[in-house]
Amino acid sequence: MYAGAKGLFYALSRSARLKQLASTYGMTPDGFARRFIAGETVEEVIGSARTLQAQGLHLTLDYLGESVHTSDAATAAAREYLHVMDLIVASGIERNISLKLTQLGLSVDRATCVDNLRRILDPAREHGFFVRIDMENSPWTALTLEVFELLWEQQYRNLGVVLQSALYRSESDVVRLNELGARVRLVKGAYKESGHVAYQKKHEVDAAYVRLMQTLIDHGTMPAIATHDPALIAQTREYASARGLTPDRFEFEMLYGIRRDLQTSLTQDGYRVRIYVPFGREWFPYFMRRLGEDRKSTRLNSSHG
Repeated sequence: MYAGAKGLFYALSRSARLKQLASTYGMTPDGFARRFIAGETVEEVIGSARTLQAQGLHLTLDYLGESVHTSDAATAAAREYLHVMDLIVASGIERNISLKLTQLGLSVDRATCVDNLRRILDPAREHGFFVRIDMENSPWTALTLEVFELLWEQQYRNLGVVLQSALYRSESDVVRLNELGARVRLVKGAYKESGHVAYQKKHEVDAAYVRLMQTLIDHGTMPAIATHDPALIAQTREYASARGLTPDRFEFEMLYGIRRDLQTSLTQDGYRVRIYVPFGREWFPYFMRRLGEDRKSTRLNSSHG
């Protein structure tokens, strides 16, 4: 059931017809996507970001988009990220962004992607931004980590990456990234994957998540424990406390619009909580993957903003 639901919503996320219909209604003032998506333009999202910061929450802004198929489209996405960074600097909100490599041309060729990523990382470093590379589905995992390590070797240390507990390979990947001193965000994984590369049952994904979390707490550099699951959050708190880690040595990360009760309670308890704030017109695939996640651990709150 767990893998089946993810597979269904992943298939729907690739439907051009459904995307066209959803785009008409999803982001209207009362649209159904507003709980997950902070806006379609960076100007629109700045207000929501300020509200989150006023609540003591940290931010990472993600300009949605993925799987571009031409160099021109990839270069346009990189230019848009430069525009986003300019507006973030002008607004005074936290300087932290997330991006996907297929949005920057990884599906065109690696050189195009690396060039576009450098175009973002250079001004990001100059202006004090942290840049997180999101992890996409498994065909891109090895290449994503190769690009990350290439830029890391070139001394781009304002750079982090994501690992998915659903993938078998993540247990060796986390050791390598810890050795580098890289900052890792740990997620379960929102993509439908085959049994050749990923766990298919929820309890297996959760058990792997706990193992990876413990490795990051023990040996990681400012790890981001990204989950809305109260049981996994409690296990993280207990494990960190038993190891003598203070709350400023790691952070929890949650998606915009999900489990705001947990966001508030963790902040009140002194933990760093970062909110992943997605925006942009290419919101439909992201939205459908959110619907395909486990409903118990990602249940929505009634409010949005």
